[in-house]
Amino acid sequence: MNESLLRDLVPAVIGVLVRRGADFASAEDAVQEALVEAVRGWGDEPPQDPKGWLVTVAWRKFVDATRSETSRRRREERIESEPGPGPVESSDDTLQLYFLCAHPSLTPASSVALTLRAVGGLTTRQIAQAYLVPESTMAQRISRAKRTVAEVRFNQPGDVATVLRVLYLVFNEGYSGDVDLAAEAIRLTRQLAAMISHEEVAGLLALMLLHHARRPARTGPDGRLVPLVEQDRGLWDTRLIAEGVDVLQTALARDRLGEFQVQAAIAALHDDAQTAEETDWVQIVEWYDELVRLTDSPVARLNRAVAVGEADGPRAGLAALADLDPSLPRRAAAMAYLHERDGDLVSAAQLYAEAAQAAPNLAERDHLTRQAARLNAQLRS
Repeated sequence: MNESLLRDLVPAVIGVLVRRGADFASAEDAVQEALVEAVRGWGDEPPQDPKGWLVTVAWRKFVDATRSETSRRRREERIESEPGPGPVESSDDTLQLYFLCAHPSLTPASSVALTLRAVGGLTTRQIAQAYLVPESTMAQRISRAKRTVAEVRFNQPGDVATVLRVLYLVFNEGYSGDVDLAAEAIRLTRQLAAMISHEEVAGLLALMLLHHARRPARTGPDGRLVPLVEQDRGLWDTRLIAEGVDVLQTALARDRLGEFQVQAAIAALHDDAQTAEETDWVQIVEWYDELVRLTDSPVARLNRAVAVGEADGPRAGLAALADLDPSLPRRAAAMAYLHERDGDLVSAAQLYAEAAQAAPNLAERDHLTRQAARLNAQLRS
């Protein structure tokens, strides 16, 4: 069973049903039921026209569901007789589905869940496992999201920037359960890049590829987090790096700079260094200056301060951190790192311990706790 083929077809099939008169929520449900039948019946040999097969089965599911509802008469007035065998409409509404699933009326969590289901073709169970929540909880989240966008016109223009935010959220979730969300985000962003010529779509794809290339070195054999400076760069995926750089260069050549292109440029400079010591920190600081100019993001300012600490010395980095909100996530960790580089092990150990308490995940908490323990051991010796 070619699951990738099935998932690639999902948005196009939903689009066909919507254009035939189905509402989005009912169309999405019908397509999910058709997918179940495909998994059960196709085996290793899909039909000659997989999309046509899915459209036919999904339309039947939709008609059957519609007829069973109390509003049967009103709805059937706009349902044409079931189309006979033949070629399926060639219109691809995938881009509109991206916009719909990232609608401003939805919360970020709901947008992510709906995108993974309606555009990504994942089941509710797969999404729930990826986010480590009960299937019933995820089902409710998706149902609420579908109700929220039920009245949104399918042909309304959407906001590319919002779609990119949703895909970036998916990528940052990484991996859990049996679905690799980072890989899924890359797949969906590739799909979007094939549909729309947009420099920031290309920038996000490049950023994902350049970060994903380091994934094999990001954790040790025991599952512990390995900081970038300590990673075995021989494990990095050079094919993904080359592709990411190529995509980025094409985007930058359009001379319409955006934040994802800037972040990708920073990632490319890290990936280009053969060793941590060869990293071009001066140029990285310059790119962070651009990112701060574009976004005025506290996170960008935090990362810029660390880069300044590498380029101009730890005290310069600490001075840049001084103006940031003390409650900013990972500020304490950044201060700990720069204090250690400056030789102040007492302050560094205290800050590592403080940062561990506020860590957003267990892997990061374990890493910071070990850093604090390492410095305390040095201080006692």
